[in-house]
Amino acid sequence: MSTPVLVTEAGRQGWEAIVADPAGAVIASDFDGALSPLVEDPAMSRAADGALDALARLARSVSQVAIVTGRPALVATELSGVTGHPGLGSLVVLGHYGLERWEAATGSVTSDPVPSGVGVAREQLPAVLQAAGVPDAFVEDKESSLAVHTRRLADPSGALETLRAPLTELAESLELRLEPGNLVLELRPPGIDKGVALRRLVESTGARSVLYAGDDLGDLAAFRALDALRADGLYAVLVAARSSGATELIEAGDIVVDDPAGVVTVLTALADAIAARTR
Repeated sequence: MSTPVLVTEAGRQGWEAIVADPAGAVIASDFDGALSPLVEDPAMSRAADGALDALARLARSVSQVAIVTGRPALVATELSGVTGHPGLGSLVVLGHYGLERWEAATGSVTSDPVPSGVGVAREQLPAVLQAAGVPDAFVEDKESSLAVHTRRLADPSGALETLRAPLTELAESLELRLEPGNLVLELRPPGIDKGVALRRLVESTGARSVLYAGDDLGDLAAFRALDALRADGLYAVLVAARSSGATELIEAGDIVVDDPAGVVTVLTALADAIAARTR
């Protein structure tokens, strides 16, 4: 398989660094929209064909393979099907944007405490949605955050804009952050995002290079963190999937693909390149 199109010099250098020194590399990806096709019902998400096999191949050579997601770690673990998958015994799942960590080696989850504001928001959110005239918005309770989805409504974009101001007010009153995504607004604890999660992962592994794949605005923090770490000598490859149509993320990518199948193609090509180099 040929090398995917790398549209930046930094991405090309990152790719070469991973291939040359896989033992110093971390391979990480978002789940929804990157490893799993987007679906209307979040509970129906499943890993794309070949995704877990590609991660398992990479896990043979690299320092760490990880899934970084806004979902609870155990939910992402169950939906992705990683438990017991051959070759993924060292995988970690960083759930709740890094607030939780699940390790395949032990099957256990460790977690930082959830701020009390999330519980208050859980209680107040139905009344806020009712007052805004959007009572049927779907609320995904992630335990440490609350995601309000408008995808199922008749006018999803209009409903999202209607909710932006009242949800911003609710978040600010409880010292939470309101994070936008693809037809979703999420109330989340401050200081928690995928960039922080990846920085911690780089620090804990001593990684010298990282490939990260994402598709939505929540992945921008990861892209920005890795881009900043490049100044400190880290090599990185930023893979942007067009699944959510997040223009800013797509423009920041070193490799741009259409969907999770494209992410699988990139991961497989990287595994092929490492295997060829180590023969």
